Amino acid sequence: MQVRGMLDLETLTRLINEGEIETVITAVPDLYGRLMGKRIVGRFFLEEIAEGGMHACDYLLACDMEMNPTPGYAFTSWETGYGDMRGLPDYNSLRHAAWLDRTAIVVCDALEEERDEPVAVAPRSILKRQVERAAAKGFVPYMGSELEFFLFRETYRSARDKHYADLDLRQQYNEDYHLLSGGMAEDVVGAIRSGADASGIPVEFSKGEASPSQHEINLRYGAAIEMADRHVIYKLAAKEIAARRDAAITFMAKWHSEHAGNSLHIHMSFTDPEGGAVFCDPDKKGEPIAGTHAYPSDTFRHAVGGLLKHASALSLLFAPNVNSYKRYMEGTFAPTRIAWSYDNRTVGFRVVGHGPSLRIECRIPGGDANPYLAYAGMIAAALDGIENKTDPGPLFEGDGYMAEALPRVPHSLRDAIDAFGSSAFMREALGEEVVEHLLHFARSEQEEYDKAVTDYERARYFERI
Repeated sequence: MQVRGMLDLETLTRLINEGEIETVITAVPDLYGRLMGKRIVGRFFLEEIAEGGMHACDYLLACDMEMNPTPGYAFTSWETGYGDMRGLPDYNSLRHAAWLDRTAIVVCDALEEERDEPVAVAPRSILKRQVERAAAKGFVPYMGSELEFFLFRETYRSARDKHYADLDLRQQYNEDYHLLSGGMAEDVVGAIRSGADASGIPVEFSKGEASPSQHEINLRYGAAIEMADRHVIYKLAAKEIAARRDAAITFMAKWHSEHAGNSLHIHMSFTDPEGGAVFCDPDKKGEPIAGTHAYPSDTFRHAVGGLLKHASALSLLFAPNVNSYKRYMEGTFAPTRIAWSYDNRTVGFRVVGHGPSLRIECRIPGGDANPYLAYAGMIAAALDGIENKTDPGPLFEGDGYMAEALPRVPHSLRDAIDAFGSSAFMREALGEEVVEHLLHFARSEQEEYDKAVTDYERARYFERI
């Protein structure tokens, strides 16, 4: 089924020649999940980029949030001169950028400059490898992202000028499911919803969330790589749409100590190559989940077993920076315990649906997670569980926040680094090169934070210490 807003190269060529498209945004996802690249004039794209790809400095996969080249990576360095890599357009991702004038956007695979070989440490390459591993076992992973954000009556410039303190939220009360309050934000949220939907990113709905001026826009699920592309393009579009309306939004995991964090709930299911669901038992020969119409297959149970077994190691992919871990607070709908349960929002893994829609929802990631890495980790863990027939144990029932016997979600970046780095499973599934690259990325983030003096420290110690 053709999704509205999607393009192919033939159609793009025609639209450029007719003057309907003037610019092609050509982008590569970086380690943070940001889209980095160039705005390329349409005719030049067709003449020079369409077949061979665009050149970009390989430091894009070895720098920090401030775009500072970070020393210590094996992948590239000052010693190697920070050479080029190539961004080769994946035309399955080509679509209108409908929120912009006469613009298309395409996501690229990062290739080595002199060879048509994927850059192993590029996030899209990491996810593709896990999708290929799944295909070799007869599975097609499908994912869905549910992203939350806060909306401000600020511009990004005014927020910077205020040093991100005393920011003016668009609404002032918890607006979870509130249609009235949601309507007051419709000039921005509605524009994001319609802009994304017209850009090959099918939208299901938007709703107010559980804090003042917090919102969620649910995107239609898709095959893993397509869904990750939708996710990162959506975030780019949402910020640009808000900025043009003199507003600002943030997806950071925990922007304020008094408000809930921004979650990324990831839904995952597997099908066979023909599209048949493999997470449910279509013949209903086994036992249903008590009190439900859900008949999970052994494949589903074992996949969940793998996710539970490796959840601590996966946390670095779910929560990639210091701020991520401030979201894990009891009573905020962010999980603090690792367990699986049916339709229970207090634990890390929530079983949802029945029949072909039966799936697992991972509630551990925050809005700051890189979807390519989070999806890759979930697929790898599920495949490991299926291969080893890992038993997930009984479904948990009750308040996960109070269940002290359950294992905890890692509560600091340091803990997550240790769990990820010591995991033989992660090294086997992702490869040594990828694991060491991501560890250096995370350790560099931690080191930058450790050097910072915060407003909290000044307020607490300046006068009274």
